[in-house]
Amino acid sequence: MTAITALRLPRPVGLSQGRFLGRRRLFERGRDDRGAVTTEIVLVFPLLFTLVLVIAQVTVWAHAAHMTQAAASYALSTTRVENGTARSGRTDAQHLLVQLGNGPLQDVRIGVTRDTNSASVRVEGTAASVVPFLHLPVHAEAVGPLEKFQPADQAAP
Repeated sequence: MTAITALRLPRPVGLSQGRFLGRRRLFERGRDDRGAVTTEIVLVFPLLFTLVLVIAQVTVWAHAAHMTQAAASYALSTTRVENGTARSGRTDAQHLLVQLGNGPLQDVRIGVTRDTNSASVRVEGTAASVVPFLHLPVHAEAVGPLEKFQPADQAAP
């Protein structure tokens, strides 16, 4: 024990014991931040969790929008061929959506029209909800002229 007491530093010169303890208490009071981490977690985690959910919702919505655009384009290409029909376009759009999976796209409605000169396809639906009570609509349209066969002697130059 004598070795340990020999290592102690001497008391500061010129400072009374009470004055030194008062400064020490002020210093320790400034460092007393018990509970600060809990408060930060309570405030930051819900905001962070909401941000992650919003990013996931935007990603699901974008994927659903791409699915509707792909189905509309595919149905238009089937509908506008020379012997194509609106029914074959609708069937092919439904078949493509089944192949892509129905996870991100729900409540799909497919409308295909074909007249004498053009064909149009409209695919609508709702993106799957990641954020509760948020149902984002998606839609895509594709319009184009019908393909008609013209013999070589009647083709435009």
